[in-house]
Amino acid sequence: MEWSRVWRTIASARPPYLAAAVGFTVFSFFLRALRWRILLNAEAHFSVGTVFWANSAGYLGNNFLPARAGEVIRSLLISSRSTLSKTYVLTTALGERLMDAIALVLWSSLALMGVNPKPQWMAGVSGTMAVIAGAGAVAIMVLPHTGGLLETVLRRMPLPVRLRSILLRLAEQILQGLRAFHSWRRFAGFVGLTVIVWMSDSLCAIAAARALGITLSFRVAVLLLAALGLSSALPSTPGYVGIYQFVAESVLTPFGISRDAALAFILVLQALGYAVVLVFGLTALYKLQRPK
Repeated sequence: MEWSRVWRTIASARPPYLAAAVGFTVFSFFLRALRWRILLNAEAHFSVGTVFWANSAGYLGNNFLPARAGEVIRSLLISSRSTLSKTYVLTTALGERLMDAIALVLWSSLALMGVNPKPQWMAGVSGTMAVIAGAGAVAIMVLPHTGGLLETVLRRMPLPVRLRSILLRLAEQILQGLRAFHSWRRFAGFVGLTVIVWMSDSLCAIAAARALGITLSFRVAVLLLAALGLSSALPSTPGYVGIYQFVAESVLTPFGISRDAALAFILVLQALGYAVVLVFGLTALYKLQRPK
């Protein structure tokens, strides 16, 4: 790899395509706020603006703090502006992330059907992740119906009364958060927005690639985003620096994109994401610095 080529590729980026990529990113952020709001509004009522700014603060935390701390940040901001418990809000946030992972696996599996030749490691990983995604979907469907059983088990366990009371309360809040998916109307809205979110993100990747003179098909963009999304669930450095570069090279080079071009592309894509997150995240911290 020659870093001089990487920087020359980045320096030659065409601004109109970069602007389009930023536009798709902002649109995706807005849709994600609408999507989380569907779950939150199962037990309360939030304005789109409140959820959007809380989400933005959470993305800022995920980019600069370890262990996906942004999920906790956005959950605390939302719970501080309602009577909802922190556990309930965090459960909806984590449930949203789990549904994203399921969507990514299904999306990438469909994309792989139209890709030839198929990179062998992708096909293998796709099968494994499909099983895991299926297990996650079953858990979301089944767990909320186990409240009675869970309560019986906790009451029969030899626990201190105070600890048992805390565990019962936490279990009910978690199950209540998962029940937010158990309305066909909410679920349909959530799924519809999820499809549009990942289409927007795919178009963002395609626009960023075109800015660098790289031709990225929709299917390959889907595979890349699926790999990046699933890799973000692993322990990593803040902002996923390093792991995203590895994933981009691994996914793109089998499709005829050089390592230099792949690295230039992922650096630009991350930089655009950082810029949007910084602008909206810092604004969110200013707007939400005091609970209402």
